[in-house]
Parts: sequence; C-alpha cells; structure tokens
Amino acid sequence: PTTYTFQQFPTGGSRINYDLLLARSDEEHELDNVVKKSTEDSSDNSSDDSSEDGSDDPLEGLHLPAGQHLLVDIKNVDPIFLNSEDRLAEAMIQLVDESKLTLLSYHCHGLVPVGVSCAGVLLESHVAFHTWPTEGVISMDLFTCGSGKLIPTLPSIQQLFGIKAAIEDADDPMMMWSHKLRGFRKGFVPGGEYNFDLNPLDSDLGAEILGSYDFDIKKPLVSDAETDYQTVDVYEVLDPKKRKLSDYYKSLEDDGSYESLHPEFYGPDLVLLLDGRIQSTRYGDAPYHESIVHPAMITHSNPKRVAVIGGGEGATVREILKHSTLEKVVMIEIDEGVVNLSTEYLPEWQDCSSIAHHDGCAEWCFDDERADLRVEDALAYFNDNFGSSSVSKSKIETNEQEQFDVLIMDCLDPNDDHPFAKVLYTDDGYVTSLYDALTDDGILVVQIGESVHSYSPSDENGSFENRSVMIKMLGAIGFKSIHIYEESHCEFGAPWTTLIAFKDVQTRERWYRSPAAVELDLSRRILPKKDGKTSLRYFDGATMKSYQMPPRAFEDIYCRQQDKPEECAESVRFGSGQEVNVSSAYSPVLERHFA
Repeated sequence: PTTYTFQQFPTGGSRINYDLLLARSDEEHELDNVVKKSTEDSSDNSSDDSSEDGSDDPLEGLHLPAGQHLLVDIKNVDPIFLNSEDRLAEAMIQLVDESKLTLLSYHCHGLVPVGVSCAGVLLESHVAFHTWPTEGVISMDLFTCGSGKLIPTLPSIQQLFGIKAAIEDADDPMMMWSHKLRGFRKGFVPGGEYNFDLNPLDSDLGAEILGSYDFDIKKPLVSDAETDYQTVDVYEVLDPKKRKLSDYYKSLEDDGSYESLHPEFYGPDLVLLLDGRIQSTRYGDAPYHESIVHPAMITHSNPKRVAVIGGGEGATVREILKHSTLEKVVMIEIDEGVVNLSTEYLPEWQDCSSIAHHDGCAEWCFDDERADLRVEDALAYFNDNFGSSSVSKSKIETNEQEQFDVLIMDCLDPNDDHPFAKVLYTDDGYVTSLYDALTDDGILVVQIGESVHSYSPSDENGSFENRSVMIKMLGAIGFKSIHIYEESHCEFGAPWTTLIAFKDVQTRERWYRSPAAVELDLSRRILPKKDGKTSLRYFDGATMKSYQMPPRAFEDIYCRQQDKPEECAESVRFGSGQEVNVSSAYSPVLERHFA
C-alpha cells in the first residue's frame, strides 16, 4: 500500500511540506539483489558486451559512476500554476511516467511568501525543481544514471511545466536547457575500454549543442534517428553571440524593416550531425561546400564527368550542378537514410530552383538529368569498376569512357575512430582505384578534417596518422602534385582543410592563376540564377587566391617528421638559395617558398 507521511520542519521560510512515499514492488526489491551481485562482481571483467547509454536493458548502466544531467529553465509560466504544490506534484508524476522512469518518493514544500520546491527520488536518481511565481520562472534538473535518453523528455517538460498565464497578451513560455554527461565511464565500463568517439553525446552533439546553455533557441528537429549505418540529429539553434532573438522575431514581421526584408540573415542556424559530429550547418553551408567543389572544378579546363563519395545531404552535388561544362555527376552514398532525412529537414541543401533554367534542369538537385545518385558502397564501386581486378581489355576501354575529370571525397574525417574511416584513407587498393578512376588530367579532392596548429606534432605522430598515410600513398601511386588549403568559415568550430591532388603538372599550373583570370572563368562557366546574378554565395577569384598557398602550420608539422625532409633545413626555408632535390609530390615548404 501507499504510505503518506507528514512532518513540519522548524524552517521559517516554509509554509507547508508534505511527502509521498511510494511502496516498492517485488520487482523493485529484486534490484537489491542485482546491486549486491554487481558489487560483488565489480572486479570481474568477463561481463557481457552491452554498451552503456545504448542498451535496451533498463538496468544497463545503473551501476556505473556516471549519468546524464538535464537542466531546464522556463520563463513566462502561469504564476498560479507555479504556486500550486498539488499541480506541480501532478506534473512531476506525469513527467516521470511519460519518461518511463521509476518514482520511489517525492517531497514538496510550499514556501513563504510564494514559491514551491519539489524533489523526487527516482530509481535512476532524482528530479527536482524550484519556482518563482512572481517572476513566472521554474528551474528544474533531472539526473539519471540509467541507459534511457533524456532529450526525448523535453517535449513533455515543455507541455507539463510551460503553462501559459491565463491573461490577455500573455507571452508564450520560453524554455532554455542544457544536457551534460556526468561522472566517469572510462575505466568503469564492464568488458572493455570506454570509447569516447563511439558515444555521440561525448562528441560535437554533447559539447557544442546539448551542453550549451546560451542558445535562445535550441530545438531538435531530428533526435537520435537511426539509419542502417549511423545516428542522425538535426538541430535548430540561435546563438545570441551571433544573432539576436529580437532581430529574428522582427524578421518575421511584415513591417518593411531591414530585418523583415532580409530574413535570411536572422534565422536560427540548422545543424546536421552524424554520429554526434557536426557535418553541415546553414550558415557554414556555402563556405564549406563551395570551397570543396569550385577550386578544383574551375582549375580543371573542362570538367564534364564528376564523382562524389559521400555528401549525403546533397549540397556538394548542388554546387557541381552550377557548372555549365558538366555532363554527369555521380554521387555514391551508402546511407540512403541520410539523403532522405536531409530532403525532409534540410531542403535548401538540395534546392536547385535558383539555377533551374538550363537543359535537363530540375528544381530538386537529384532530379536534374545530369545527376546520378547511387546508394551503394563507394569502396566496392571503385574497386569493382576501376580496381586492379578489372583486367579485361573491354573492361579497360569501358572504364576509360567512364573515368572522371574531378573526384570529390566528402565523407568521414581522417581522424574519426571508425574502421571505415581508416579504410577510406589508408587502403592501398581503394586509393589506387581512385587514381585509376580519373582521366589523365583528373583532379582528386578530399576533405581532410580540422586544420593543424603551429604547436601540433607531425600528422604521423599525432591524431591524423590516417591523413599522413594517405598523402604519402597518393604521391607513391602517381599523383604529380598534392596541395592543402584551409577554409575557416565552415562553422565547424575550427578551420577546415581540403586536399587536392593533380595527375598532371599542366592542370596544377592553372591552380595559381590570378584572381582576375579565375573571375573571368567563373563568369563564363557558372550558371547564373534566374535573375541573372551569380549563383555563388561565397567563392570568387579573391577567395581562390587565399587557397593557393598552404597554411604555415602545415609547413611546420611537415618539418616535424622523424625523417625530416631535406628542404626543411633552415638554410633552404629562409632564403639561402640552396638547391634541393625533392621527389615527393607534397612539399608545403617548396610551395610556400618557391612556388
């Protein structure tokens, strides 16, 4: 039976307090035995392989010294609701029930002169909140140490506790929240070492989105959606350090103000995350996708056939379709789920309506006659079509007809702790097939992750060993020149780098053209918008000029290799005129000092 208890504590600021102790079922008492056995076996590492924060077992993770902490503040709440112990207690019980948590007991105090403090003891830990009725504010924290996720509880919290005041012209309740991982997982996970890279909450999703308490808007459009290959999240966020909430609201009005005439400058950002890592953002879309596509496309004299590996959100293909020389772009993306979710939640990434005025055009990029979306494994595609096993004469002739002028690899970062990432950057057979898939004057483009710092170790001795392996491999299989450039406006939290490799020297020479020459080529090549204006939002001749020289930091880490290249000698780098013999296709030293 349920037992009620009441006790008046000698606290001057408290007008009333009452407890509700919920009787524990036989099943819950059985947890005592689970805890006891877990404690006895804590030194035994032969446990099963269930992963913390990902198991379907509600008891999984309960006994790790770790948990999840959700902090929520809501303002503009009905003051009558905030001063009612009964209604707040009912809302707490309903929240716990909807969240599939287990409430053991709760305790509420009505305070003098107004306000309520409540705490609920959960099997998984606790929920607690305090109210300020006069100000219309409630602050809540929910902590659990089970495997159940807390982000899905936010709509329930908003609905149950964000009660609008029953007065005319009352403002809508506004909720701010933050989610943190707490405690210690490393060293405590049974059956193996905890891997931070495999938990999205320990990556960009947790650090940059969920953990931030500053956003005026933070709305999950897609939360923890599982495709066949990865987890997808899409968030709408408005950072007050970059855009004002008042300006955003003004942009929604039809009052002739600057904000209302240019709403595209004031809206919330959209952020796409795959397995917890930021992949693309609304305000970083143009800088990233234009920087990975147009430098190579405009350097090639006549790119007709282009391939994209990855790029599931569709923006890379969108940029390629802006080139009038293009006859075919083939996008090989293994995860159709990412393509479909992007179509629904990130439509502007696949929107070609502004350039849909040419032969074969379509308002939706993948409907353009020149676009060929293939949902398949890129490794298998290139190995089967261009790998060393393709030895017959007829096959070779067919492959030569299907070779690409530009090939863009827009997928996993080289430092991702993922088996597929290692293969993409270090498998000799696959990388060789990319070389063979290119025409004689073909260009390979690879996004290679976060830029280095002047104090970074060499790639081969740091976090980017895969990047180092790939660069050496590209030179060994025949690329004549390899270059790295940096773009700092992609909204990834750090400058991002791209590698470009040339199969012949003549094509590479076009890389160093003047801004005026690049601008002239762009004016002839790029399909304009319907109003005649350029369809490029970021890239131009001056931007190309900034990409032509690799960053100083890449020269520094290049010269920190264990086997220091000859050109890294001080006398060579800083002006003695000493000649050196460099056989490598990649040398940022020579590029920066002698190009």
